[in-house]
Amino acid sequence: MQQSPQRQPAPPPIPAAATPAEARKLAEGMIEVMTTLLGVIERETELVRAGKIREAMAFEPKKTELSRRYVNLLTLLKASHKYLQQSMPELVTTLHRHHDVFRSMLKINLTVLATAHAVSESIVRGVNAEMQRRTIPNTYTAAGRRTAPGPRNIAPLSVSRSL
Repeated sequence: MQQSPQRQPAPPPIPAAATPAEARKLAEGMIEVMTTLLGVIERETELVRAGKIREAMAFEPKKTELSRRYVNLLTLLKASHKYLQQSMPELVTTLHRHHDVFRSMLKINLTVLATAHAVSESIVRGVNAEMQRRTIPNTYTAAGRRTAPGPRNIAPLSVSRSL
């Protein structure tokens, strides 16, 4: 007999900014989170470019926390968008400008990380190909061409991440 899963209570409605003070506080919080997150991302990018991957990985917990705060504030801003647009359009413009800079810097970071990933994958594939080449017997067909190795001759490469 299976029990039906219990329903989670609906999350409380997101409080929208209703006063200029709340709107400014929300905008300042968003700008602060974006600025701090950009600082972390820029440092991470510098370290990855320099090949210091281990040091760059140390920023992961802080980056995760800042990203969580960013998403929470973004949700609050979306809930408050109508009020902000009507009562404080200059604040919305400032937030858009900051967000555009944030997105462009994030693109650079993602490009650097993708490049580092591609390079490391290429290195691992090269090492694996070299290891396979050494373990596969050299056999030739009657036409003098090298035969393709069978599946039993190909061994997988295992990598320890705990080093």
